[in-house]
Formats: sequence, C-alpha cells, structure tokens
Amino acid sequence: MELRHLRYFVAVAEELNFTKAAERMCTVQPSLSQQIKDLEQEVGVQLLLRNNRKVELTEEGEVFLKEAVLCLAHANKAIHDARQISMLNSHQLNIGFTPVAEMKVFPYIMPKIRTHFPDLNIHFKSLTDAQQFQALKDGEIDIAFTRYIDDNSAFESLEIFQEPLVLIIPKDSAAAELKQISLKSFNQQEFVISDATASPQLYNIIQDFFRQEKLSPNVIQYSTNILLNVNLVGMGVGWSLVPMYVIPLLGDKVVVKNTVEPLPMIGLYVSYRKNQKNAASNLILEILRQHYNLNIM
Repeated sequence: MELRHLRYFVAVAEELNFTKAAERMCTVQPSLSQQIKDLEQEVGVQLLLRNNRKVELTEEGEVFLKEAVLCLAHANKAIHDARQISMLNSHQLNIGFTPVAEMKVFPYIMPKIRTHFPDLNIHFKSLTDAQQFQALKDGEIDIAFTRYIDDNSAFESLEIFQEPLVLIIPKDSAAAELKQISLKSFNQQEFVISDATASPQLYNIIQDFFRQEKLSPNVIQYSTNILLNVNLVGMGVGWSLVPMYVIPLLGDKVVVKNTVEPLPMIGLYVSYRKNQKNAASNLILEILRQHYNLNIM
C-alpha cells in the first residue's frame, strides 16, 4: 500500500464521485478505479459501494477513511518538518513583518543577530498580517511580526507592545492652532482611513472607536499604506488617525494634535510555530524579552 492509494481513496470518499475525484487528483477515471480496486484487494474488504447512480462508503470504508486521513496528515507533517530542518541547516532565517516592526523592533534585534550569527542569511518579507500567518503555516517564514494574533493552535504568539493612535492634520488648517482637539470635531470632518484589506486591524480599531464614541466623520478616502495617509493629510485632503510610530515620518506639512479625549491603542505581536524555534529565532525572542520586558517562557 502506498500513499497514493490513500490519497485516491480519500478523494473518492469525499467527492463520492469517481469523475470528480479523478479531476481533483489530476488523473483519469479508469486509472483511479483500478487504484481503488488494488487498495480494496490489499485491505481485504470492500470500502466503496458503487453503481451507475452513486458511490457510497461501506461501514468498513467509513472506519478506513478516518485512519487514512490521519495517515496522510502525519505524512504531510513529516514532509513539512523535514523541509524545516533542511531550511535551518541551510543557515536561513525568514522574517515576515509589517512596517512598524521595521522601525521599532529591527534596529534593536538585527545588530545582535548579525553578531551572533554572522553567516546567517536573513530574508525579510514585507507582508500583510494575513499573508504572514499563511506563510508561517506553510513554513515560508520562521517568525512573524503582526498587528493581531491568529488563533491557529500551531502558533505561539506574544504581545510586544501597545502604542496609541495619534491624530494628524494639515499644518495650514485652522485646527492646527488649537492646543487640543475634541472628538466632537471629528463629526463631519473629512478623514483619510487605512484600508480594511491592507491594514485590517487598524481599520477595525478605528471603525470600532468611531462607533463607540458615536462619531460620524466624512471618510473621503481609504489608504492602502500608512505613508499615503501622511501624504494625503499633507496635501490637505483631510485628517487621519495613525499609529504613533509614524510620527518620525511626518513632513513639514503635517502636525500631530493632542485630543481632549484619549484615542485607542494598537498592538504589535510576534508569532512563531510551536516547537520549531531555532537558535536565531530564540535569540530574537530573548532580545525582545529584555528590551520590552516580556514574559517569554
């Protein structure tokens, strides 16, 4: 019995249709049917009932299916783990990140990583949070820096810090002369907001904040990156709420204004696969623990 027999059987059992299962497995139906017959002969029982109208699992087939699925899952994990070891042995570290990590985290960890692992090839991948979690799952990155935590049981995640959002407005606007701005001023004020696809966590935090405070700003544009927020504000398009890390990126046409009422916070998190840390990622976590006083086990 080979893994291909199990894969073919699972495809037929899930599709309950030989034609669809053959298409799914990129083979022809006669070949698929023969593979199932060979499997049944080796197992010694009939696993499927088929006629011209339908395909059904026998009672034996139901039991066999559960174990076949588990067997394939273990095989896939074995392949994944072997590839991970190969990647580690090739002295590579793949890091996924969002822009805040590039500015607030990497300056602290990279010099020490270079010192301890001078021959390590480090690859940085600027990805959205969702893309990072998929890449982490697929083994394409070893560690991820994201704005929210994925609930995948295969991941470990830790909060690095929370930072407040800040209000930025055009320097030549009338409100720029005010010492503080009340949230009431947000009503009907033109705003530039980060896009839900590009920055889902920031988008959700801002939208929830508007709802909770019963604010009705006039959102005239959604931005696909944080620098576009800054540039649009500088051009007088509107106001914007951005994470505090953006302040050093502001030009001379944009100012930060304090608000009478507090603005919401947004977090940064580090995630990695359970039981698959390596020496370099362990060092990264240790540096984060020391610098940000994290409780990392």
